Amino acid sequence: MYDLIIIGGGVAAFSAALYAGRFRLKTLVVGENLGGTLILTDDIGNYPGFKKTTGMELFDRIKDHAKDYEIEILERRAEKVEKQAGCFEVFTKDKTYKTKAIIFATGTKLRKLNVPGEKEFAGRGVHYCALCDGVLYKDKIIGVAGGSDSAAKEALLLAEYGKKVYIIYRKEKIRAEPVNAERIEQNKKIEIINNTNITEIKGDTFVGSVILDKTYKGSKELKLNALFVEVGHIPTSDLAKSIGVRTNEKSEIVINRDSETNVRGVFACGDVVDSKFKQAITGAAEGVVAAHSAYQYLADQTTACDSNEAY
Repeated sequence: MYDLIIIGGGVAAFSAALYAGRFRLKTLVVGENLGGTLILTDDIGNYPGFKKTTGMELFDRIKDHAKDYEIEILERRAEKVEKQAGCFEVFTKDKTYKTKAIIFATGTKLRKLNVPGEKEFAGRGVHYCALCDGVLYKDKIIGVAGGSDSAAKEALLLAEYGKKVYIIYRKEKIRAEPVNAERIEQNKKIEIINNTNITEIKGDTFVGSVILDKTYKGSKELKLNALFVEVGHIPTSDLAKSIGVRTNEKSEIVINRDSETNVRGVFACGDVVDSKFKQAITGAAEGVVAAHSAYQYLADQTTACDSNEAY
């Protein structure tokens, strides 16, 4: 029997685990992909105390700090969650774990363009991580689909490899942080194509071009050697929904300032929740708050759960 199970493997999850360990809660972290989407980020300059770091380095430091306390880590996919007699059961492929409280820090999954050619050319010119695959396109022409700050960062990294980088965005102006917007403007390799959507990805064995919904320099076909997709994320909240946790129209878990959900004993934090501003630092803070709220909840509760840890 655990006091707390944290489902997730990113910064929010391990920040929660760190504090749960400090509160002497018997804690299990269940995460399929440790590190989450943060480890795909090459350049982080907005996490307090780190003037410049990478997503992998930041995550490793937080995870290692959490491991200083008596927490358990299970690198498995949580496949199902059930609420049973005042406690919760978390099912993996081969075992079931019981807990008195639960924190969902399940993050998001990458949103795709869902246009013809995307699936066919995945890994053959269509990619979702510049840090992972950008080096493959040295001196090539590269496109980035999207207009967020994350898309801007992807373009800046890709400009270190490619000879030309196009940012293709459906709205009037990209939404990068001012410092990254300035870097984009100053980088002669990067060109922005605004108010434009990609409708198809074409090629033979590998990506050769994309089709635009508007004419650009006399043609709707833009020659590219690769396209990196950065069009947002989808909250992975299905497990939480399955036990009655309320979500909003975006499928984000609705929490209050104490990281509590509408279900007693259930808390949530990180990119999966309905906070407007999603950053590693805000996810870490929500994780700490969730752990503290779980600690207070457990201090005030008695549970009908039996004592079997797993079966």
